[in-house]
Amino acid sequence: MIRLNLLRHIRSKASHLAFSNVIYNWSLGGSVPYGFITQLSDSWPGDADKGRWLCSGAFSVDGETLEMHGGCWEPAGISESWIAHMHGFDWLRDLKALGGDQARLQARNMLESWIKHYSLCQPAIWRPDYTGERLHNWIALYGFFGASADEDFQERFFVALIRQARHLSRSIQSSAPLGLPVFQAIRGLVYAGIALEGRESWLEQALDLLEDETEKQILSDGGHISRSPAQLRDALQIFIDIKTALLAGEYPVPAKLAHTIDRMAQALRFFRYADKRLAVFHGAQEGSPAFTDAVLTKSNARGKVLRSLPQTGFERMTMGRSMVMFDRGVPPASPYDKDAHASPLAFEFIYGKERVFVSCGAHPLDPAWQDSLRATAAHNALTLNHRNICEIRDGGHFGRKPRKITVMREDSKNAALTEASHNGYVSLNGITHRRRLFLGNGGHDFRGEENLTCSIGATKETDVVLRFHLHPRVLVSLIQDGQEALLRLPGGAGWRFFHNGGHIKLENSIYLGEGTRPRKTKQLVITGKMDSDYAQIKWALQRESR
Repeated sequence: MIRLNLLRHIRSKASHLAFSNVIYNWSLGGSVPYGFITQLSDSWPGDADKGRWLCSGAFSVDGETLEMHGGCWEPAGISESWIAHMHGFDWLRDLKALGGDQARLQARNMLESWIKHYSLCQPAIWRPDYTGERLHNWIALYGFFGASADEDFQERFFVALIRQARHLSRSIQSSAPLGLPVFQAIRGLVYAGIALEGRESWLEQALDLLEDETEKQILSDGGHISRSPAQLRDALQIFIDIKTALLAGEYPVPAKLAHTIDRMAQALRFFRYADKRLAVFHGAQEGSPAFTDAVLTKSNARGKVLRSLPQTGFERMTMGRSMVMFDRGVPPASPYDKDAHASPLAFEFIYGKERVFVSCGAHPLDPAWQDSLRATAAHNALTLNHRNICEIRDGGHFGRKPRKITVMREDSKNAALTEASHNGYVSLNGITHRRRLFLGNGGHDFRGEENLTCSIGATKETDVVLRFHLHPRVLVSLIQDGQEALLRLPGGAGWRFFHNGGHIKLENSIYLGEGTRPRKTKQLVITGKMDSDYAQIKWALQRESR
């Protein structure tokens, strides 16, 4: 895998140099279409408030704004996430949601500004995934901003469109970052191949690549190889768009594509809680309920919610109004681990529509926050000697990590038990962690057992830290001389937390399950020492009698 990644890096660098020269830009010229032979559309929800920000000259993402000064599309110091947002043109959907002549004119002005700055290929901005996103949005939303424009605008627009499409066809297999970005590039090429006359070869190229990437990235249970609920949702949206475009162009929809959409939709339903938002694992935030609903509605997902995603590596335990989401999967292989969190055996606990124990979340824009929130300590998990279960190396990929996770599950009418163990610390100290999670009594009794076993003979003390991060809406206080904790949920339900082994304390924490601004919250922390070949911590969360 390391050799393949190195070869791809070398090939990408070579392509970057080749795409930057004058001769290559000249080669992108040729015949220019006068319009679309198939008018593709976009029906995903936009945000009118973000559209208003755009009309005042600022981009808005999850509460953060970025002003454009003098038509600058690459402000100094912004993250790659901001670049992707600005140059992908998803924000055209927000202007459409706002509607009206002002929004339409602003869309045209921004497109003309972009074309003025980037009429020639600039590999960093004409990256296949960015270009694929632009082509998809320019084509799908053309009816909003371009159909009524004058001939001068339309000529500049179609010249820019066809040049980018030619470049995408040439660069998609050599330069697209692996993972979800490949699907973004494929969708753009599909749209260009369907909407532009005589470009069926682009469609065929894209569908061939889609078949290959589906085998690599979409697991047999429907999950995405990144193990991220958010990346799964975004990939499913792309697959739905491709299917919709094929139908609009009167092309046959491959049976495999339709089947993959069904599997992905079932996996996405698995990750959605009763509050209609997503589980917060591996770079995911809760996400917009309206958007997730739209994706599931268009996928036509049906059937019971699955209780397990064995290939993706998650268990969903449900009893009464309580639900546990348990991450018991092996971390993804490089290069798909770049956004994965060091969180084997972490869990979230939800009661009804109220989140109780949560992962700390993710940040949509800030790389520093993104790195920090990948740590094991940002999850409901156990750490040894204050080290991550997975070593996060420079560049974002994992070094040391669990190579084996064993799983056992038992379900009955009145209870659910899941047990899993990982060997992520064995290479450091020979210690294996085995976690048992039990849910019973109609969902009012949630228990855990942490078992640590050293296979090489303990030679020195090991610090053990077990964390339980609370949602900001949950109130907590220590009782019984600091030996227990009382939790009060927003709906009034009370829960008592017990433990056996170690010492419990209440510490500050943060939650980034939505938006870009961390919310203050609390965490229960159990600390202890392992000074022999075996140690155990037991804990329980039980509903208080009414």
